[in-house]
Amino acid sequence: MIDLSLVIPAYNEENKIKKDIERAAFFLEENHMVGEIIVVDDGSRDNTSAAASKACTNPSVELKIIRLEKNKGKGFAVKTGILASKGEVVLFADSGTCIPYENALPFIKKIRAGEVAIALASRYAKGTVIRRNRPLSRRILSRLFHWAAVFIAGLPRKITDSQCGFKIYNGDAARKLYSQCGLHGFLFDLEILIRALREGHSITEFPVEWTCDLDSRLRPASEAGDILRDLFEVRKIAKKKL
Repeated sequence: MIDLSLVIPAYNEENKIKKDIERAAFFLEENHMVGEIIVVDDGSRDNTSAAASKACTNPSVELKIIRLEKNKGKGFAVKTGILASKGEVVLFADSGTCIPYENALPFIKKIRAGEVAIALASRYAKGTVIRRNRPLSRRILSRLFHWAAVFIAGLPRKITDSQCGFKIYNGDAARKLYSQCGLHGFLFDLEILIRALREGHSITEFPVEWTCDLDSRLRPASEAGDILRDLFEVRKIAKKKL
């Protein structure tokens, strides 16, 4: 039995991915977990896959590198990695290690104990420490998106940060939810949360130490049309009869 599957979606991350993997492997070894690291290269134009293959890990940590021939979106990459996972618990984390993996440990334990099904890192939770914040324009866009997620898609107000790229799931729940996920872009997180709430999964948020990655691949302003369309798609899912 694999204790933890750690999924890292990556697009043009040749300068970060090796360090991401090595930090993840150290976290697994330090905490005596049987684990696997799954990197999904989302059709990168650089040498992301080759850089990932050069990471130094203990032989006890299984490293899988899945390369998609075409760029299909972060949601598709995360879905691919989670459906390939075998862990009792699944953690997905953005490349760049904006949040130390150690922040997940208390909630990995809670999920393994059956106390909660899904745990979300939140940059707005009480106790969160921001080491380096986002530029003001990205903070404004983030709050506008949260407003839209609540009032258009039906996200409960108690969920303060649906888009933070650091989430922990019960493995079986994650694989079922992602097998149903139809959005492959920016809003896949929101679809998964709405589906999880409809199925009655317990969800909690937790504070983290967060450092903004200024080299982010996220360009929400240029994808505004797609985001609005996907918000209404999630709204349809939320309103479907069970």
